[in-house]
Amino acid sequence: MNDLCQQLGMKNRPILTMNIEPKIKPVLDEGFVPAVLWRRAFDEKVAADAGAHDVQIALGRLDGTVYRNDVRILSHEGDNVALNIKYVERHIKFLLWAKGGCNIFVAGNDVLAAQLSEIYSETGARKFDWDIIGKGMFSQNIAVIATTAAEIPAENSVAEPIGRHLEGNRIGFDLGGSDRKCAAVINGEVVFSTEIPWDPYFKDDPSYQYDGIIDSLKLAAEHLPSVDAIGGSSAGVYINNEVRIASLFRGIKDEKVFDEVVRPMFKNLIEKEYPGVPYEVINDGEVTALAGSISMNTNSVLGIAMGTSEAVGYVDQEGNVTTQINELAFAPIDYRENGPNDEWSGDDGCGVQFFCQQGVARLAPAAGFDMADMPFPEQLIEVQKAMLEGHEGAAKIYETIGTCFGYAIAHYADYYHIETLIIMGRATSGPGGQIMIDKANEVLAVEFPELAKQINIVQPDEKMKRHGQAVAAASLPKVG
Repeated sequence: MNDLCQQLGMKNRPILTMNIEPKIKPVLDEGFVPAVLWRRAFDEKVAADAGAHDVQIALGRLDGTVYRNDVRILSHEGDNVALNIKYVERHIKFLLWAKGGCNIFVAGNDVLAAQLSEIYSETGARKFDWDIIGKGMFSQNIAVIATTAAEIPAENSVAEPIGRHLEGNRIGFDLGGSDRKCAAVINGEVVFSTEIPWDPYFKDDPSYQYDGIIDSLKLAAEHLPSVDAIGGSSAGVYINNEVRIASLFRGIKDEKVFDEVVRPMFKNLIEKEYPGVPYEVINDGEVTALAGSISMNTNSVLGIAMGTSEAVGYVDQEGNVTTQINELAFAPIDYRENGPNDEWSGDDGCGVQFFCQQGVARLAPAAGFDMADMPFPEQLIEVQKAMLEGHEGAAKIYETIGTCFGYAIAHYADYYHIETLIIMGRATSGPGGQIMIDKANEVLAVEFPELAKQINIVQPDEKMKRHGQAVAAASLPKVG
């Protein structure tokens, strides 16, 4: 937060500390400041401040979609200014990556709106979000717009039914950072599936990904009498089947190549190889949530895949996938000063530094491992091997992640209605995954008993792990 204060000319203005004492501290990361506890302490200050006032916030897209999520802040003066900025900026950052939009409307405090405009700008602390979410996803760099309570846009968001179509001969695929999976599905039954290692992360030639995807599709197609539909998932944000942001294509720096080759890649390759076949490609977290909803016959599902990154998806109370982007890898969950920094976005305390293989690697030195020169996937494998051998430090890594996860779940519950939370992905494999769940449940029981009663944290069984994702992905397109 200090960088934001310095940017706004507040170098000499202290940030008021709040008494944040988690009842359960992460054993290898005791400096962790749970976002949910920080926000609740802030709300207590607001309740005691006679000058506190409402600020209306709307997040809009160019197509007219609007998400509303208003707040109440302290009197915007003196030392309160720094606290207000931190509270509202972190809130907006979460909204941007949970819901998605390019216009931030702020009513009720024009000074705060101007300060946020500096932060979310080409030269501001959140220039990554200004560009990637704004122009990269929604065709316009982020703009912060001061307005009035009477003129701020009203909520205008929709949830749409997607998936659950099982009839016919279908291909389902999932593209991860370490492997690509594909399956052939006939009337909802998997007749073939395979998993192929690959390393797309920093490839600067998109033909690597293009050829790999085609190879997977053809492997599955060989086991079908015909291809009636193709559904797929991948880490990142996909809008209208177009790649908007995806870690799989991080190595492609040329904007022209990205816009002309990567963005329409699925449209080009599927229409070339399988002309006329309906297809859908969405975020892999959404498919995780959908797979859980289908297999467990439940709704209000938050699915979290902890693999190369943190992928999140949501199925609402009516069983629909929403138009939100749910890219919570970049949503803040740790409010400490100078917390773990994400080298891509440049921000501190985001989920990507906790709930994926990067989180394991970040904690490994504190647990007694010396693997600094090893790639993250290999570090994860070594930690998982050590877990099987009874390594105390390896267990502490999972205890730490699970504790942080418990507090993050409570924070997520401020933005999503959650009844079932499914976790999966390479970072949850083996006995460490159960340790994570146990610690998360402990945090909920001790700190948030009402949520402990409401939220059921589960891992998919072997059938869902092997086939649930494939069936859910294959079910995405509607035929006819």
